[in-house]
Amino acid sequence: MSDATPLLQRLLRRGEAAILRGDPKPVSLPMTTAASAREYLVLATLAERERFHAQVALAERAGAIAVLRDRHRGDGEQLLRITLADAAALASCLGVPLYATRLDAAERTLAGSTSPFPVIDAVLAAWRAGRKVRGCGPEAAADLADAARAVAHCATDSARERLLRRESVRLFGDSKRLEALTPWLDLLVAGEIAAEGADRAHAWAALGLRREPQPLLLAGTGQLRIDGIPVPLVRPWLGVPPECVDALETSARRVLSIENLASFHEAARSTDAADLLLVYTGGMPSPAWRRAYLRIVAGLPDGADLYHWGDIDEGGFRIAAVVAGTAAGAGHTLRPWHMSAATLPEDVLPMAAVPDSDVLAAMQRWAVRAGWREVAQALQQRPIRLEQEALDPARPGIGLPVGSKPD
Repeated sequence: MSDATPLLQRLLRRGEAAILRGDPKPVSLPMTTAASAREYLVLATLAERERFHAQVALAERAGAIAVLRDRHRGDGEQLLRITLADAAALASCLGVPLYATRLDAAERTLAGSTSPFPVIDAVLAAWRAGRKVRGCGPEAAADLADAARAVAHCATDSARERLLRRESVRLFGDSKRLEALTPWLDLLVAGEIAAEGADRAHAWAALGLRREPQPLLLAGTGQLRIDGIPVPLVRPWLGVPPECVDALETSARRVLSIENLASFHEAARSTDAADLLLVYTGGMPSPAWRRAYLRIVAGLPDGADLYHWGDIDEGGFRIAAVVAGTAAGAGHTLRPWHMSAATLPEDVLPMAAVPDSDVLAAMQRWAVRAGWREVAQALQQRPIRLEQEALDPARPGIGLPVGSKPD
């Protein structure tokens, strides 16, 4: 490979982008500016220039490019402009497949995955338009297909949580393969290409995958039934495997799910209200957690209220949307617990950050999915990002009267 290779690759990419746009104008690179021909202009020796010119001449002879030379200076070999003449011929010279070829291969690879995962159609549409998804083009189709296989596998037995690396070995014979597929796992779980940047552990947890076993933590009063055996809740909290929860008997008329562990522990220590049950989500709730949550909710008194408290960021609202969807499955409406920008104490606002427009839009989108349109509107008026640890559990008023609406 000479120094001409990266320049010719750039010319090919621009030509393929023009083809995708339907632009008939010939694509070319001026060879006199550093912006387009840095590799050429920095050549320091005669040998380097000869190797560069030789590769350009080979591509020219193959009909891949047209070359304009300065015939009035020196030896007449000074390059002035290179124009793409035949993309397929240039790809052959460079030993790379055309974008269209890679796209065809991607469509064949993913043909069996679009039905169970409609978002893959959106990925293919983006690739057809020349756009990248999760920073990748059609060459990532095999990874996306493996991710689809993993998600489908996890869905066949969602009653229990699985250890991430052990499951990776079972599926792929490689303990780290699932971790490498995380961006695609997240895309399939989110169901949209716009959602991006979720915490890695959140993406795994949504599928019931954990680095290590994660207990379901509860704080409050009542009695769990674990594999048919009654187990009383204890102070400050009790941890049990989520897949073992059969039912809950409790007098609590409010349930507050909490995203982060530190906030859960602080809340558990700061309240002993008999009418309040705290539940730690473990970050993103897993399928096993969601099943346990439904069984807990089923044991609540009539008219009980469900709340959720998490980070005011994209991940926090994605988690809230999952909990809200689970609550809706039991006929309940989930309410926000101090996740609205409109109700935060003024003294915590200096700790908040301002999200960029894309992150803000994602936060609002997930808030709406949680059923919290007022929260989405408040974010529009006061765009902020804030971790829940910035709030003291005593300040949100964990002892609020039954039926009150903090947000």
